[in-house]
Amino acid sequence: MSDSDDDTARTDTADDGTPGAEVPDAPAGPTPRMLAWARNSAAWRISRKMMTERELSDAVSRKARQKFEDIPEEHVALLACAAVDFGRMAGAIDDANYAEVKTRSLTGSGRSRRMIARKLAEKGVGQELIAETLVDADDTDAAIIFARKRAFGPFRKVEPDQKRMTKELSAFARNGFSLALARHVLEMDRDEAEEQLLGRHRLL
Repeated sequence: MSDSDDDTARTDTADDGTPGAEVPDAPAGPTPRMLAWARNSAAWRISRKMMTERELSDAVSRKARQKFEDIPEEHVALLACAAVDFGRMAGAIDDANYAEVKTRSLTGSGRSRRMIARKLAEKGVGQELIAETLVDADDTDAAIIFARKRAFGPFRKVEPDQKRMTKELSAFARNGFSLALARHVLEMDRDEAEEQLLGRHRLL
């Protein structure tokens, strides 16, 4: 019988031609117990917080390497895929929904489109999906909210000097807002700024 026809475990052969110890074939894939663990791990994680596909995949992969000693990387990948598939079937893993919810939340906390794009990319959301999600994100609203949180511009409690104006413009720039938008918001009066935000709340 040729080697290609032999279904038995592989046997090592010593240099002198004598048979050595039998080496069992590696398993073809993760065991049912491992796959069940992957699904349970996914269920636990997605019950705690919103996650992207990459976040869940990375988390399950890390845990699999810790839990299953000497697990092959291809098995790690299969367990991660099983976890993500479970999350999708449960309706809990949806990058488009994640991006939409996070964008709305981050805009409402005063984050610029640029900062939101960076945070979504860090979580594994694709560039095309990020661009689609940010189409309706309003940097003006976010900039006014940022100003209100920092008591800048129309929300100042004291009259600004040149040093404070420079500080406020720099803070806007560090948070991803354009210089033109920063100047526009800083020149608003309080009633105008609050009316802009009131209009935003009517649309939500």
